[in-house]
This record gives sequence, structure tokens and C-alpha cells, in this order.
Amino acid sequence: MKIKENAETMCLINFHFGDHPTYKLVIAANRDEAYARPTAEASFWKDEPTILAGRDLKQMGTWLGITKQGRFAALTNFRDPTLPETGKISRGEIVRNYLAHNMKPEDFIERLRKERNHYAGFNILLGSPDQLFHYNNILDELSEITPGTHALSNHTLNTPWPKVVKGRELLREQVKRNNQINPNALFRITSNAEKAPDDLLPNTGVGIELERILSPLFITSSHYGTRSSTVILVDRENNVTFRERIYQQGEFHSENTFKFSIGKGWDKT
Repeated sequence: MKIKENAETMCLINFHFGDHPTYKLVIAANRDEAYARPTAEASFWKDEPTILAGRDLKQMGTWLGITKQGRFAALTNFRDPTLPETGKISRGEIVRNYLAHNMKPEDFIERLRKERNHYAGFNILLGSPDQLFHYNNILDELSEITPGTHALSNHTLNTPWPKVVKGRELLREQVKRNNQINPNALFRITSNAEKAPDDLLPNTGVGIELERILSPLFITSSHYGTRSSTVILVDRENNVTFRERIYQQGEFHSENTFKFSIGKGWDKT
């Protein structure tokens, strides 16, 4: 079975929220996608200059972003090959719409719930470094994120798939050990390419060969894999560090770093 294109979605978001002495929010996430899908690296968008995000150039949405005002959102798809993918609104519009407007997270999700059948399966993590929510449109499942370490892949929040369990544990170790977190340590988490043993693989309907390919945190295959990794650190003074690593067919290609204070200016380093 061929791996479906995931459009503008992430495939693994490891994050720590709320109870670290230095950081309000720590993100270590991977976007997995067909190698051929056109994509722009992270930047402040010319048409929405407060948004910092990568961009899917096919549908012009995004999978993860943060704004100068501190609005944050990230998306994963819901893996179920029996669900329709065609005839739906692009999921990347969800992240873009949340970031581009000032609607309260609760109000945005309530509107999204009413329109949930317009989209293929997704998970959305949205809010700000001070308050986050998770919503899954297939399960119609909504929760406010509690302080601690979490992971989100292609089922729902903290589903115990091997990559989710591993990513969550590795991030938890980092935040417990370190008051100051080195982004390179988080990239070591996102670049972990160890496959899970067969007896731990989930059965999501794609077959054992694809389950093996999709089981690591960092995915490589002939035409599909991890295209980018994103690390975000937001400290208790609202200083943001955003680093993105770009990969081409599994090999490191480039890296961009942005730093800004929420409500203030920014610079690219």
C-alpha cells in the first residue's frame, strides 16, 4: 500500500507544557510528508506577517506555527485508510485560520466542531504558551492540556504507540534534568530512527510493512519521510526560540533559527 500524502499535517508532536521552571512550552515535532510535495521553509509570511511557520505550497496552509502575539497551533492527521481523504477542505487551513485571527481558542474549536465533517481526520493542538487545547474531529474529542509531558501522533493525544511512548519519555527526561534546554538535545529526540519491534506495532489498517516504516520518530522510505523537524522554546518571560531543520530524503539539508519576544520584535539568526 502506498503511503498517503499527509498534506499540511505533522506526524509527531512531543511537547511539555506548564510545569518547567524556565519554560512555559517546549515543542519537539516532526512533519512527515511525500518528498515531492512542494514546501516552503519556516518564515514570517509576507501575506500574514505575524505568522511564523513553514508552508505547504500546494494548498498554502501549514502544519505548525506561532505568531508574534503568542498564538500557537499544530496539526496531525488521523490514520485510518478506510476514511475518505478526497472531497474535503485542506486541513492546513485550520492552523492558518487560527493563527491569522483573534478568536478565543474555545470559540474557534466550537466552530470547528460544527464543521468537523468538512475535513479529513485530524488532531489539532492550539492555544498559547499559557493555555492549550487538543481536539480530534473523528472521535469528536476535546480536552484542555494539563501540565506535563505529552505526545500526539496519528490517533489521539498520548495514544500508546511506540513512537508516542518513546518521544514522550525522551522529552520528559530532558525537561526533568535541565533547567536550560539545548535545542540540539531536542533534535536528537526528533531524529531517532529506531524502528519498533513488531509485537509493539499498532494495527491501523495499513499493513505490517507500512507499520514498520512509520514506527520510528524519524521516518525514511523511498518517497516519503520526515521532511522537517521543529523545536520551539517559550520561556517564562515570553521569549521564543524557533528552530527548524529541513531534510531531503532523510538527509540534513538546512536549518533556520528565529528568536523574538511575544508582543515585541523578532530576528532571524
